[in-house]
Amino acid sequence: MGLDGEKWLATNRQKTDEAVRLPLLPKALELIEKYRYHPEYIKAGKIFPSITNQRLNIYLKELADLSGVEKRLTFHIARHTFATTVTLTNGVPIESVSKMLGHSSIRTTQIYARVLQDKLSEDMKNLKERLGQKQMEISHRKTGT
Repeated sequence: MGLDGEKWLATNRQKTDEAVRLPLLPKALELIEKYRYHPEYIKAGKIFPSITNQRLNIYLKELADLSGVEKRLTFHIARHTFATTVTLTNGVPIESVSKMLGHSSIRTTQIYARVLQDKLSEDMKNLKERLGQKQMEISHRKTGT
C-alpha cells in the first residue's frame, strides 16, 4: 500500500537491480488477483508466470494473427505503446513516464515524445486537408458549380 492508500507494485528492475515502486492501474490489479492463489506462483514467490522475452514475443505474434493485426508485435513495441498511447497521450508527465520505464535519463524518454509530435503533425496535416475539402464543397454549393 502506498501513502495514497492505493496498491503499488514494489520490485527491483531486472536490468539495473534498482528498487522501484509503481502505482497499479485497475486492470493490473485484476490480473494480479487472477493469479493470486495459483500454487505454482506462490511456491516460486512470483505474481505471474515467468516466461522468456522470446516466448512472450511468440504469444504476441499469435495474438496479432488471431486479431488481424498486421504489425509485428514485440515486448519492445508493447513498452513503446504504453509510453506513448497509454501514458503520454493521456497527460502523464514525461518525468513520470521516464521513471516508470526505468530510464536513467529523461532524454531517452523524450524519443517517445518526439514520436508523438511526428504523429500529431501528420494528423493535423490530414485534418487541414479534410477541412480544406469541406470548405471547397461548401463554396461549390454556394456558387452552384
